[in-house]
Amino acid sequence: MILTAHLLTGAAIASKISNPALAFPLAFLSHYLLDLPPQTEYEVENIKKARWHKASSDFLKVFLDIFFGMLLIILFSDGSPIIFAAAFLAIVPDGLHLLNLIFPRSKPLAWHQRLHSAINLICNSKIQKRATWEGIIIQVIIILTAIFLLRG
Repeated sequence: MILTAHLLTGAAIASKISNPALAFPLAFLSHYLLDLPPQTEYEVENIKKARWHKASSDFLKVFLDIFFGMLLIILFSDGSPIIFAAAFLAIVPDGLHLLNLIFPRSKPLAWHQRLHSAINLICNSKIQKRATWEGIIIQVIIILTAIFLLRG
C-alpha cells in the first residue's frame, strides 16, 4: 500500500475519534488492516536490498509519497496536531521495516518485520504486488474514502 493511503487513513481516524488514547492505537493498527487486501506498491528495491549508494531515487519516491499524503491532509482537514500525529503513526510500521534493514540484528525489529510480512502476504502474492487494476482501485477507494471522512 502506498504511504499516502496509510497517512490519510490515520488522519481520517483521528478526525472522527477525538480521544488520542483511542485514535493513536487505531491509526497505528490501521496500517496492518490496509495491508491485508490486494494492493499495488511502487518499487524501492535499492532500499529493500540495502543498496544505499543507489537508493536516492527510491527515497525520492517515498518522500514524494509522504509529501503528497501530507498535502492532502493539509487541504482536507482542520490541521490539528492530533490528525498529523495519527497520520504519522499510521506509517510507523513501514518505518520499522526501514530500521530493520539498517539494523538487521535487532530482534524486536526482526520480529516486527516477520509479522508485517506475514500480514502483507495474507491476501497478496508477489504477482499481486505489481501494478494491477484491482490493487490500484482498492487504494483509490481508500484514499477517496479517507478524504471524504476528513472533510466531513
